Amino acid sequence: MAAEGVRGTALTWVDNAGLTRVKGVPTARLPDAARWGVGMSPVFDVYLVDDSMTSSRHVGGPDGDLRLFPDLDRLTPLAAQPGWAWAPVDRYDQSGAPHPVCQRLFARRMSERAAQRGFGLRMGFETEWAVTRADAPGADAEAVPGLARPGAGPAYGMARVVELSDYLSDVLDALHTEGVEVLQLHPEYAPGQFEVSVAPADPVGAADLAVLVRETVRAVSARHGLTALFGPVIEAGAVGNGGHLHLSLWQHDRNLCRGGDGPYGMTATAEAFLAGVLRELPALLAIGAPSPASYLRLEPSRWAGAFQCWGLENREAALRFVTGAPDAPGAANAEVKCFDAAANPYLVVGAVIAAGLAGLDAGLSLPDPVAGDPALTGAAPRLPTSLGEALRAYEGSAVLREALGDPLFESVAAVRRAEIELFDGASPEAIAAATRGRY
Repeated sequence: MAAEGVRGTALTWVDNAGLTRVKGVPTARLPDAARWGVGMSPVFDVYLVDDSMTSSRHVGGPDGDLRLFPDLDRLTPLAAQPGWAWAPVDRYDQSGAPHPVCQRLFARRMSERAAQRGFGLRMGFETEWAVTRADAPGADAEAVPGLARPGAGPAYGMARVVELSDYLSDVLDALHTEGVEVLQLHPEYAPGQFEVSVAPADPVGAADLAVLVRETVRAVSARHGLTALFGPVIEAGAVGNGGHLHLSLWQHDRNLCRGGDGPYGMTATAEAFLAGVLRELPALLAIGAPSPASYLRLEPSRWAGAFQCWGLENREAALRFVTGAPDAPGAANAEVKCFDAAANPYLVVGAVIAAGLAGLDAGLSLPDPVAGDPALTGAAPRLPTSLGEALRAYEGSAVLREALGDPLFESVAAVRRAEIELFDGASPEAIAAATRGRY
């Protein structure tokens, strides 16, 4: 790394508010960091989106220290940040015991729980963002960033690619240099909005990629004089940024989402797993749609997945089933559409696995699929319409409490309660302004 000009490594973790935090170490210190860890306070597990603090029964206050251990298997020189590399960390206490609130270790535990039952999962996140000029008042609470947003051509329009072709080419080039396999890159619905999808990976790897892709997009944007905004909503009343999760369940080399006798060819095992995810969605929203801003995005008839139902290629259903091309058996998967870019990806993958395994344990089956827009047909119930409603479902979920364990479960709940209070009485415009540039 030193010979290649890498001077420092960003060691990152994602907190319960969905913000990526970092400690940097010089290249010469990286071996020591890998051996002994780097110190960091556990209080960040109860930080809020505005960097204020709350507390929970297990976490809070100025006392204590953790050790951050970089995962050197994920060490990646950053193509858009010359002189820097990146590695995600696992967090342990001073005695070497796993930190019970480490979200990445939680994701690994759930992956191992699935593996012990003979299952593997392949997962991948879609990353959506909107760009504004870096010198425009996009972070100003009174400004509407769309007025200064490049790429404001038609939704999904080639005009946006033409206008920002150099920028998007550099995004692709940076991800390729970092070894990230891009599947798609295209304009999205809202002005200045884009989406990149990458190849699936194991659950922890998928969450790592979500962090790496976002920070790469952020860095490329800065080099082009742009600011990338990942918040759930950029403008109140408009379509926001999703953080959709794609997943497929595997046994050995067989994709269980295909080749079975269940709905649209899924196996009974995959059906039970997805039924568990569907059943737990109201509680999972406190993980995957974790901000008051999330519920400004989660509106009907915007392809946000606002209804607790599933359907074949139904973009209004919270759980969309994708059969994939007939000659691509690995392509069959399910997409959870109700999650957004404020979510901690490690919490998301771990919680979804826990919900799916609970569905297997209960022998669940899926209800009838829903076609069309449930807002028009009334064919499915709404998911929670506020963070408070989602938090009540979360706190009542025995599945998630058991999987996360009390320290992590309760610290997540504490952050959610504190952010509800933080934005109590705020207008949608104020919530959007306070959150759109934070993630």
